[in-house]
Amino acid sequence: MLTTLTTSYTDTRAADLAWALGREPLPALATLDLELSGAKLQLRLLGASHQVLLEEAWGTCSETVACIPGSSTPLPLGVAKRAGDWEYEFAARVEVLSPGSFAGRAQELLALVSDHPNGLAGVFPGSPHAFTAMLAQRQEGQVHWRTWHAYPQDGQLVATRTRVGARTTTTPPSCTDAPSFHTCG
Repeated sequence: MLTTLTTSYTDTRAADLAWALGREPLPALATLDLELSGAKLQLRLLGASHQVLLEEAWGTCSETVACIPGSSTPLPLGVAKRAGDWEYEFAARVEVLSPGSFAGRAQELLALVSDHPNGLAGVFPGSPHAFTAMLAQRQEGQVHWRTWHAYPQDGQLVATRTRVGARTTTTPPSCTDAPSFHTCG
């Protein structure tokens, strides 16, 4: 699903993004409710980037990546947490692209996400390449999502990858070993 967001940037550069786990739902400009084999997932586009709310048999999880006033937790490269009966892994990277490469990558990602039944993308006014996009799936009993936050004025694209699932007795893979979405290239 592709939507035009009726707001301006709240986070104006990749360095403004912060990460938080367990926050209450924030006001959303667009949402997509999904049911993935028993897991209830809500993808939320904020004026300040994204939030994902997950409700599963083992519990709930809330991830926020946004410009959060007063937050002292910058966007980490990777996080692995265990809480109760569930495991959470998060990884982020910032790509710096030339203007031509950025425009091509932005068009590719928006087409992928807007045509996917589990995808939500919002374009900010002022630039067709200023967007936040999210894509979710369930794979091997775990819920996965990827997000992209585009900053065309700096040629920066922030990509995140998250995996949440029931706690296993084996050692989970590192964030860099997280499985990729087969449809995301």
